[in-house]
Amino acid sequence: RANSEQTTFYNRTQFMLANKLETAMWLSRLFTIYCSVMFILPLLGPQAAANFYQRALLANALTSALRLHQRLPHFQLSRAFLAQALQEDSCHYLLYSLILVNSNPITMSIFPVFLFSLLHATAYTKKVLDAMGPNSLPFVRNFLNKLTANQQNILKFIACNEIFLMPATVFMLFRYVYFLVHFSSFFPFCLTLFSELRILLEHFIMKPACPAFFRKMCLNSIAFMSRLAPTGV
Repeated sequence: RANSEQTTFYNRTQFMLANKLETAMWLSRLFTIYCSVMFILPLLGPQAAANFYQRALLANALTSALRLHQRLPHFQLSRAFLAQALQEDSCHYLLYSLILVNSNPITMSIFPVFLFSLLHATAYTKKVLDAMGPNSLPFVRNFLNKLTANQQNILKFIACNEIFLMPATVFMLFRYVYFLVHFSSFFPFCLTLFSELRILLEHFIMKPACPAFFRKMCLNSIAFMSRLAPTGV
């Protein structure tokens, strides 16, 4: 039995060392799953849950960065490389994680991170179990098989979650802009900086080299924020 356990450990270790990048992503996904569960089920209190929220997003950002490096191993500081990177799902979720990591915890935003990590970790865990032996940990295999059987339902749930997350995020952005504009009426330095930035932006967009669509977008944004400002500001 001891020899069998040593052989299993050796096979598993050799497999993981032979696939270092995949193993690193697997470990970061497992950590993402753990932190997500600890956030969704705040057993240690709200403050700890907020910390787990940030850790889950940072771990997902690490996974996405590793996956992006795997897909595009040769980094180039060029427009073509950026366009190619933006076509990758891993780039989208890297930006997704970095944008939300410093925001107030949003339960809805953690579900895509949690479920995608769960699905991807499931596939690699099966490979690790196969390396350990065809009959290793049957109860874990049964659980992973059930997850795989419900993969389509999980993907549909993720899609629905992201659809409802989009308007919620836009609403939060408008609330933040509204807060900034109103805060300027109580903090004169902020008001002065707003005015200087507006003058600088208007000077830039009125140049002939500025594209018309960008000029129109900026003018509409300035008008929108001006309407949010309190009377007299």
